[in-house]
Amino acid sequence: MRDPLDVKRFMFTVVVALLPCVAAALHFFGLRVLVMILVSYAVGGTVEVLFAIVRKEEINEGFLVTGLLFPLILPPALPLWMVAVGVAFGVIVGKELFGGTGRNLFNPALVGRCFLAIGYPVAMSSNWIQPGGGLLGRLTEYVDASHLDAIISATPLAAAKQGTFADVSDLFWGNVSGSVGETSAFAVLLGGLFLILTHVANWRTVLGTIGSFAALGGVLHHVAPDTFGPAGWHLLAGGLLFGAFFMATDPVTSPITNGGKWAYAVIIGVATVLIRNLTPCVEGVMFAILLGNIAAPVLDEVAIRFRLRRLRNER
Repeated sequence: MRDPLDVKRFMFTVVVALLPCVAAALHFFGLRVLVMILVSYAVGGTVEVLFAIVRKEEINEGFLVTGLLFPLILPPALPLWMVAVGVAFGVIVGKELFGGTGRNLFNPALVGRCFLAIGYPVAMSSNWIQPGGGLLGRLTEYVDASHLDAIISATPLAAAKQGTFADVSDLFWGNVSGSVGETSAFAVLLGGLFLILTHVANWRTVLGTIGSFAALGGVLHHVAPDTFGPAGWHLLAGGLLFGAFFMATDPVTSPITNGGKWAYAVIIGVATVLIRNLTPCVEGVMFAILLGNIAAPVLDEVAIRFRLRRLRNER
């Protein structure tokens, strides 16, 4: 069931929680971040309106979050037409074909990013911007692919594949290359903790994802420290924290039972470690969360069946 009041509250709270990530992105990567957000809202919002007209339904606030999440998980110098194509694909295939907000199986922002990663792998792995330093960073600049002096090709995770590890302090504050809103662990934690305190994000999903990731990552590093980086470093690098707080906790695409949430979180955390360390793929959070989305309905069914069986045995 969809409750309009719950949808409004959820969407507004998530948008507020994302503001620290947006601010950090503007500081490190410049004004182009705002343009990417505007393109995402304009194109994705148009798709939402068209589907609402066809279905003769009211336009809901579901896209407020998707339209902001999507550009935050993209390279900051990605061509704007790719931003438009990606968000349109994510909204149509990831949400509207399932019936709209509240009925989708997959996170639409991740569906759009997955489409771009498969369809345009070179663009999705090369449009990184050197973050700006100082008090204002790149806040007054508009940097795109034409500024060759500001474009770099290696994110911390890509460099780690070659044995070079970024400074932990830079990872925490965000002074590294990467996707628009994922580089600053501080900003992500600030917004993520706000979501937990307002009970919009479930702490079990976040704790289970981070805990299982750290546990397996720590074991791998202990067994082969020259091959696998420290778990704490990997926790701050890439999009794990952003995915754990803002993507995995989506109440529509994640389990509703507490037992299902724990199992779902472990799947995401373990899958992320395995993809990052045992495959050529640099970042595994996107595929891990989509895998968790697939498993979510089954996990809920198992948890409910187990609970009913235990209640019968107690009688």
